[in-house]
Amino acid sequence: MIRRVLSSTPRPGEPRPGLRVVPPAPSGGPLPLELIPPAPAGRWTVEASYAFCESIVRAHHENFPVASRFVPEHLRRHVFATYAFARTADDIADEPAWAGRRAAALDQYEDLLLRAFHGEAEHPLFIALADTVDRRGIPVTPLQDLLTAFRMDLTVRRYSTFEALRGYTRYSAEPVGQLLLYIFDYRDPALHNYANDIAAALEITHFLQDLPVDLLRDRLYIPEEDLHHFGVSEDELRAGRCTQATRDMMRFEVARARALFQRGRPLTDRLGRDLGFELNLIWQGGVTILDKIDAADGDVLSRRPRIGTLDKVRMVTRSAARRWPGLRLGD
Repeated sequence: MIRRVLSSTPRPGEPRPGLRVVPPAPSGGPLPLELIPPAPAGRWTVEASYAFCESIVRAHHENFPVASRFVPEHLRRHVFATYAFARTADDIADEPAWAGRRAAALDQYEDLLLRAFHGEAEHPLFIALADTVDRRGIPVTPLQDLLTAFRMDLTVRRYSTFEALRGYTRYSAEPVGQLLLYIFDYRDPALHNYANDIAAALEITHFLQDLPVDLLRDRLYIPEEDLHHFGVSEDELRAGRCTQATRDMMRFEVARARALFQRGRPLTDRLGRDLGFELNLIWQGGVTILDKIDAADGDVLSRRPRIGTLDKVRMVTRSAARRWPGLRLGD
């Protein structure tokens, strides 16, 4: 889910800023896709549609940058459009307002996506997305892959092995990195492979960070084989008991996420100034969360690790030092 890659997840029951709760559609009636902000009367221009997408981004608190000021201004709007598409689909898969009609809504959402690719966009989100797709040469596959992941969320709540979990992240996380590279016109398959590792590492990191939240939704993204190996039960996790076995398991999960970050690390050095610094910030954000989990000795059950203001300053400093070693600002 895209919120796993780029955003922090509110606790269950917290209102999502700016989200309009849509009442259930009458039986047999159309499924409304009323997004934020409410569309005023009249025809949407491309410019207004991009502003609409930006409002979706601004309405959510982010752990990591989404089209920050480090991104060239002429490309920032395209990041907003793709993020708004994925985030809205993610809300359909997760938010209470869509309970009982998620699968049908996702089908309609995909239909709107395909219509946008055929020049038939009407909703501002898809007007902006269609313009982005056209200007940046983005294929439909990664966008459809994200919808596949959201459909998986409706039926799959446990993963028996790490390989099975990686099968999920190939649809839920990797397309996010691919879309970002397409927007910035990076099409080398080797770079996309590195991006896949970073995107998967970010999502797995958020699975660890949001373990209690996911359990409340009856979802568990730690592989069952790992629970068995370390002797950790779901009941213990639900009860919030951080035993030594839980700490041992979390230490292993953190190490595996770190390995994925390191596998993808070369990407941050091979990109140009247009995206390299931004990606360094995202990479640093993920590693910072892992550092916090380690500092808490694996206890994410009593307190959710968060990125604070001082952490963000360190992330900028380390990212700058990575991009421009002569500055000697950090490690």
